Amino acid sequence: MRPTLPRSSLALLISCAASVQAGEGIELGQVLIQEQEHSELQDARDRLQQVPGASNLIDMRRVEQGRVASNQDVLAYQPGVFAQSAGNDGIKLSIRGSGINRAPGAHGSGVYTMFDGLPLTGPGGTPYELFEPLWLSRAEVLRGANGFDKGSLALGGAIDYITHTGRDAAPLQLRYEIGSRGYAKRQISSGQVLGDLDYYVALTDSEYDGYQDHSSGSSKGIAANVGYRFNPNLKTRFYLRYRETENDLAGRLTQEQIKHDPRAANPAYLSRDDSRPQPGSTWLGNKTTFYLDDDSQLEAGLVYHDYPMDLREGPMRLKVAYTDVSGTLNYQRRHTLFGHESKTTVGWRTTKHLPNSGASQYSRVNGVFGAKTRDFTYQGSDTVLHVGNELELIPDLWLTSGLAAIYTRRESAVTYPDNGGKVSQSDWDYAPRLGLRYDISPQLQVYGNLSRSVEPPHPWALIWSSTSATQPIEMHNQTATTLELGARGESAIGRWDLAWYYSDVRHELLAVEIVQGQPAKEFNASPTVHQGIEAGLDSLLWERGGVGKLSLRQAYTFSDFHYRDDDTFGDNRLPGIPMHYYQAELRFDLPSGLYAGINTQMASKVQVDYANSYPAGAYAILGATLGYNSPKQDWQTWLDLRNLTNKRYAATVTPGYDDKGADAARSTPGEGFGVYAGVSYSFR
Repeated sequence: MRPTLPRSSLALLISCAASVQAGEGIELGQVLIQEQEHSELQDARDRLQQVPGASNLIDMRRVEQGRVASNQDVLAYQPGVFAQSAGNDGIKLSIRGSGINRAPGAHGSGVYTMFDGLPLTGPGGTPYELFEPLWLSRAEVLRGANGFDKGSLALGGAIDYITHTGRDAAPLQLRYEIGSRGYAKRQISSGQVLGDLDYYVALTDSEYDGYQDHSSGSSKGIAANVGYRFNPNLKTRFYLRYRETENDLAGRLTQEQIKHDPRAANPAYLSRDDSRPQPGSTWLGNKTTFYLDDDSQLEAGLVYHDYPMDLREGPMRLKVAYTDVSGTLNYQRRHTLFGHESKTTVGWRTTKHLPNSGASQYSRVNGVFGAKTRDFTYQGSDTVLHVGNELELIPDLWLTSGLAAIYTRRESAVTYPDNGGKVSQSDWDYAPRLGLRYDISPQLQVYGNLSRSVEPPHPWALIWSSTSATQPIEMHNQTATTLELGARGESAIGRWDLAWYYSDVRHELLAVEIVQGQPAKEFNASPTVHQGIEAGLDSLLWERGGVGKLSLRQAYTFSDFHYRDDDTFGDNRLPGIPMHYYQAELRFDLPSGLYAGINTQMASKVQVDYANSYPAGAYAILGATLGYNSPKQDWQTWLDLRNLTNKRYAATVTPGYDDKGADAARSTPGEGFGVYAGVSYSFR
């Protein structure tokens, strides 16, 4: 499994050498960077094709041909993925109903998230401060149980965000974005290969006034990595991410407010001057790969993650400290089993809070912070051991099997006042997986899998879900058994994929805002069902040499999430996510590098409470892009128009328990009409 130079790269080098001998000018560095990017993307695509389940591969070169403000822009046009901005860096992200009812913000849930194959998600969830999309070369999404070989047991699956390295970055690149409502973003980056060593470093900062009043924010950060190849059998890479963010909070609005005055802030948030400054998050990692022989490799990883928070929202101030350490070990081997081609993967990962993880709560009256009211600690760990195998039963028919064991520990304690309570719980659980994929032809693959997922509650949920100010409560792990069937391929209509899934969920972790402005409380629900259809299609509609081409990309997600005979809510739909969600872009590209496109996003109505007593309305918005990519790929510029009709709609919903038909303030308004422009230049 040693890395080898692809035939396409060898051909490229021979061609370059011939051009040089012939006295022709050639920009070798630029060509090699483009070839490296193509090779890595193709390798990732081939790897995802070997998973008997649904996945997405996101090429950031396409994303960067427009505004790249947040993770919402990265995950756009992806079937099976719902990603909407909450008006700042935080997004509401849900895959197959994961984290469906949690508010967008500091603790994402239900999707196991990685940077460069190393853990970001920990027992405290997935904080958003370190998500700077301009640092990425690509993103890989493994929906549902298909993240098994990554050590993911989450209902929504896994997302791996891959950072640029010196092997696919320009020696110097400058990028600048500017747009409506004070938006501006700047980045300078550099990456090079220096013999056996390569490096990448990027500095990024941004600011915006926000769509709502009192929703301005800013950020600044650095990403860097250094890789070194000691010999053909051993390589290592060190990673750094550091980022600070500051967001004013505008609060949620009623549907009536969104219809008539969507830029207003919630009056309670204005009177308290709510904000969320993040003092600075740090993520340090190392990944070392040993090629044991041509057919086996061992990869070891280590991560340190520190993410303090200062939450000035509601009638309190909460100063939170989180520090995690993670370790990973993954072994892969190609071999024969019963005379058939086989590949076995054994993996281990663990993430543990360090002792300083905890929080202090202070009173707040009319925006003035007062005395300390509580101290509490969070402790937790997640350890997963997983073994998987792929076996070719007959030519092109592969059986995938696996079994994971997970040990989780959660502990929360109120250390002040002295009569505070404590809860400590630990659980062993398991997650088997069985799948089949059949390559009917190089252009058509069908697959199916049956898997189990396990998700423990966050340690903070044991505190916030308690009705007592001092007594934490115990909660169960959320589990689900999922059947998935699907197909993907290429045909006359284009590259397509289609998946259907059905999940029987037990003890689902559902969060609900019971008191406006107070933290949402999380509980285990009665049995629920998550089922849906995910479809994607990229089509070349027309092409003529020397004239240009017309293409269309589409993504549709059908989501049916509901209770199953709940004592209070019967078979009600779970609030927070639209049942129908569709995105499309029609684009025309000229050979000169000019391109123009129109796009749309459509969503059906969304229930805003568990009683289904009041919905947020359906919406359809339109956008357009115009840009230019230099044929040498050294510079690009673009104009990105958002929400051309200035449609007023609810982008995210934070559900309530039972609003009894009242129009409660539970929605974040989507962005109105906006104009954004940008330019990027790479010095090769």
